[in-house]
Amino acid sequence: MIILDGGLGRQLEAMGAPFRQPEWSAAALIDGPHFVRAAHDAFIAAGADVITTNSYALVPHHIGEEIYAQRGDELLRIAGREARQAASAAERHVRVAASVPPMFGSYLPDAFDLARGRQMMKQFRRLLAPVADIFCGETLSSIAEVIAYLNVFGDVAADLWVSVTLEDVDAYPKNPRLRSGEPLVDLLDAISRHRHDALLFNCSQPEVMADAIRLARSKLDEIAKQYGKAETLVGVYANAFPLMDENYEGSNAAVHKLRADITPENYTRFAREWAAHGADIIGGCCGISPEHIAHLFRALRGNERG
Repeated sequence: MIILDGGLGRQLEAMGAPFRQPEWSAAALIDGPHFVRAAHDAFIAAGADVITTNSYALVPHHIGEEIYAQRGDELLRIAGREARQAASAAERHVRVAASVPPMFGSYLPDAFDLARGRQMMKQFRRLLAPVADIFCGETLSSIAEVIAYLNVFGDVAADLWVSVTLEDVDAYPKNPRLRSGEPLVDLLDAISRHRHDALLFNCSQPEVMADAIRLARSKLDEIAKQYGKAETLVGVYANAFPLMDENYEGSNAAVHKLRADITPENYTRFAREWAAHGADIIGGCCGISPEHIAHLFRALRGNERG
């Protein structure tokens, strides 16, 4: 079992780091990078095997076109530096996953622009490759967005992970859907023709993840046998947000409240279920703290800590 970190943005907020809309977690890179290092250290101490670069908000949607043009490269390098230094300082082997976010905002599949999206992804590839053990395309909402990411990153030396976000209402338990409304089975078919080392589900409510894991594990195993490929890892890192329904106004509209019921104990109950359904990688997204990660680490791999 590979243990991921949790949600950097809300951890930075909890630590008193610069945190505001629309910059979100990028505010700490701009005004207080030492907070980013401290957040990485906290997740490593909790048991994370993989920490994620604080690059999710380094797109014009969050930092604006002017800062993106003037400081985008610099801020990506800072994000990579803070993660790599934290991983290198750890007393055990910790890998760095370079976060490649949705280029035009979370949960907004209709905003995806292929030409500009590819251009921006290439910037992330170029600047984060020196620190990346893994590239992870996160919170991708449509098949088009996923395929663009896999085309840009398909030949990287690092491991290649792709993570999609699902509809929060589990209306189709046997066939979960992406935020675009596209069925997960269609995504599985589309990515079968592209290199990817892991498929993950993130930034959706914990309740919808088990069905996606079950379906993905079954279909990916079939594909591996059919084409003689190595087994694809399956992972999950859910959020602690309330339901994102038809009234959702975009990721810059407000700082969402967190669900009080997603305690470390309750999140670990979900994690146990995900592991039973075949998840190889488990961590947390927005609102999942080092305390959550430490609790699930003890539950899933506690016997490994000396």
